[in-house]
Amino acid sequence: MRIGIDCRTILNPERGEQAGVGYYTYYLVKNLLALDKKNYYVLFFDDRYKNFGEFEGERVTIKTFPFYQYKKYLPVTYSQMLIAAFLKREKLDLLHSPANIIPLFYGRPAVVTIHDLAIYKYPEFFPKKFLSRQAFATKVLVPNTVKKAKKIIAVSKNTKKDIIELFSVPEEKIEVVYEGIVGESHRSNFSLEDIKNRFGILGRYLLFVGTVEPRKNIISLVRAFRDLMLSYDSPVKDLQLIIAGAKGWNNEAIFKAISDANASIVGQANRRSGRERRSGLDRRSDEVKKKEGERRSGAERRASEPIRYLGYISHEEKQTLIGNAVAFIFPSLYEGFGLPILEAMSLGTPVITSNLSSLPEITGRQAAVLVDPNKQSEITEAISQILTDEGLRESLKIKGRERAGDFSWENCARETLNIYENAVK
Repeated sequence: MRIGIDCRTILNPERGEQAGVGYYTYYLVKNLLALDKKNYYVLFFDDRYKNFGEFEGERVTIKTFPFYQYKKYLPVTYSQMLIAAFLKREKLDLLHSPANIIPLFYGRPAVVTIHDLAIYKYPEFFPKKFLSRQAFATKVLVPNTVKKAKKIIAVSKNTKKDIIELFSVPEEKIEVVYEGIVGESHRSNFSLEDIKNRFGILGRYLLFVGTVEPRKNIISLVRAFRDLMLSYDSPVKDLQLIIAGAKGWNNEAIFKAISDANASIVGQANRRSGRERRSGLDRRSDEVKKKEGERRSGAERRASEPIRYLGYISHEEKQTLIGNAVAFIFPSLYEGFGLPILEAMSLGTPVITSNLSSLPEITGRQAAVLVDPNKQSEITEAISQILTDEGLRESLKIKGRERAGDFSWENCARETLNIYENAVK
């Protein structure tokens, strides 16, 4: 069988650029090539990608899509007509599109992987301009894809349920194939001390990693941490909350919540008002007055913040941070799969996550503390519980590692290969 896989989502895995669909495609392809000694593969990249060496082999042909420069001027024509024509020329027995969409004008047998349908389930999470730009994809391309695909791969049972509800697809057409987890050999070479010095982390910390956008529910996490920090005999008094990840859309309210929470925790909310300064009235303590004239660098001020935003971090930096966190907290409102919590469990870090969408499906009922993400009080209580109950932390470490062991890229590749064979029968 001659199998084509669209690999355009693969970026630069050596630099840690493996997020989302690119991560999935990279590890699926690597494991398919190691596992399958019978079929031939045609891997399609765009002509910007040059590091083909790790994919080359006797049964592998590398192809780059031409005319990439046309995409800027003719995006729909490029994606739907030129690429479809290029694919047809390769006379594939089967095409696998790992990124939700099969080109509109491609009519040969195809399999598609669907990862995330948040844009359909929760459009309020997305900017109106983005929704407008994606209208052709959401209203035409994706519905056309699920209709004509021979088989649909869903990355979780929850995603399968969403596909059936949204597109009325027969259940037997959809197969659930879980993503895998990178093994111990891929642990970071960075020490915790290196990472702390690099990012100005003071000591022990709780961690969130993910795109900074509304559906990740970061505001509730920030406020839960603030409330605990301000409580009597606080269990988080010697911890920081570290937030890492690229900036997504509609993030202004998130960063304001972080700033407000930091101000509340360090007492900046009680600074003199403008009226007090003008009148000369000053109720502050002598210690606070003494520090008024002191100047600290921006790095020093940021390092002392109880809640720290690090920005985007590399894969190795992420591995070190997750592996050394007191707990990993991921209160997302919707996930197609939930890879970050799987990574945390595999590294033996206790996890707090949501009881919604695919997340409880990935953790099971005993490998993480599950909360209703719409109830901030539950997030607060879960953090307190995990910090004060050493037995619970140890149990989560053990059960988390055990649960993560159920997810492997080898299994993902084997099950995917099975689907390929059934799709062409």
